[in-house]
Amino acid sequence: MAIAPALTRKWYTVAEVAEMLQFGLSKTKMLVATQQIRSVKVGHHRRVLPEWVDEYVSTQSEQALE
Repeated sequence: MAIAPALTRKWYTVAEVAEMLQFGLSKTKMLVATQQIRSVKVGHHRRVLPEWVDEYVSTQSEQALE
């Protein structure tokens, strides 16, 4: 019997992004609402691609160095 390969995460919930960034949920929702963190609406829910989280972190790091 073959073992199925593990699925790679394709996107995160806003709550998962908040946990990853160690931000509160309200702050993360604000960042999504102001499009500082890009997201897509799927049904009634917002989802964030992993590269969009990385993009936000990179932007913040670059601004800190200026």
